[in-house]
Amino acid sequence: MDFNWKDLIDPLFYINFEVNNVKMGIYIVLFIVFAETGLFAGFFLPGDSLLFLAGIYSNELVGSFMNISSDFANVTILASLVAVAGIIGNICGYWFGSKSGYYLYNKEDTFWFKKKYLVQSKEFFDNHGGRAIIFARFLPIFRTFAPIVAGIVMMEKKKFMFYNIISSFLWSFSLIFAGHYLSGYLLESYGIDLKQHIELIVLTLVLLTTVPVIVKFARKSKTTSEEEVEE
Repeated sequence: MDFNWKDLIDPLFYINFEVNNVKMGIYIVLFIVFAETGLFAGFFLPGDSLLFLAGIYSNELVGSFMNISSDFANVTILASLVAVAGIIGNICGYWFGSKSGYYLYNKEDTFWFKKKYLVQSKEFFDNHGGRAIIFARFLPIFRTFAPIVAGIVMMEKKKFMFYNIISSFLWSFSLIFAGHYLSGYLLESYGIDLKQHIELIVLTLVLLTTVPVIVKFARKSKTTSEEEVEE
C-alpha cells in the first residue's frame, strides 16, 4: 500500500487498511478510538467522520473477523466494540490525569500555567462533570483532553465511570447507526451511494464538529481579553 502523510487524517485509509491481504480495518478503528479518547497524541486523529464511515462499511469491518448474516447484528457489534474502546480510552486518560494532578497542583504559577484555572476546572467538573464528559465525546480535541482534565481535578471515579459509559455508547451508536442506516436509506430511496461521496461526507462532518469549537474558543478569547483590559 502506497503511503501518504495525508492518509493519517483520511478515515477511509484506516477502514480499508490491509496487511498482507489481511483486512485490519476493524482493529485500526478500535485503536484509533482508544487513542483519540485516551492519549495526548490522539487528538489529531479522525473521530466522528471515522465512526460515521465505519457505519457505512460496518458489514465489511465486522465481516473481516466473523461471519454474521444479520445486518442489524453487524452494526450493533461494531458500535458495541467501539463503545468499549472509547470507555477504555477515557479510563486511561483519567488515570494519566490523576497521576499528574499532584504535580500540577504544586506547580508555581508561570506565564503558561495558572493554578486558578485548575481550581476553576475542578469546580466546573464538580458542578457539570457529567455533561462535560458527554458533550466532549462529540467534539474533536475536547474528547481527548476531557478525561485527562477530569483525572487532574480528581472527579469522583464512580461519577466519571457512569458518564464515561453513557457518553461512549451514545457517541458510538448514534454515529455508526446514522452512517449505516442513512447510507442504506439514500441508496434504496434515491439511488445515492454515499460510498461515492466520501470526501464530501468527511468535509461536512469536520465542519459540523470543528466550527462550534472554533467559535467557542474565539468567544472565550474575546471575553478574556476584555476582562484583562478592565483589570
